[in-house]
Amino acid sequence: MINKRILKHHHGGEQQIYEAYKLFFGTLVSESRLKIINLLRKGKKNVSEIIKELDMDQTAVSHNLARLKMCGFVLDEIDGKFRYYSSIGNYGNSIHFLHNICSSLA
Repeated sequence: MINKRILKHHHGGEQQIYEAYKLFFGTLVSESRLKIINLLRKGKKNVSEIIKELDMDQTAVSHNLARLKMCGFVLDEIDGKFRYYSSIGNYGNSIHFLHNICSSLA
């Protein structure tokens, strides 16, 4: 489900709704973020595991995970000293939630 922070600054009016949609769907434009989503479909991973499997640098992985989490595409959980990320699996819920929020703001 989409994080409520994504719409915190995007409330009311057509332009604000457009910006919320742009942020949400723009998240899926990045090849790196799509690779992370695809990897997480196979099971939860910490940042180090994602870096190793996708051969990406730590800053890029952390930035992309933050964006994916904000838009509701991944979840995180802390287990010991590590934070693990996983795919929510059902992206239809995120899109449905976004549509309902934007409809209520219009």
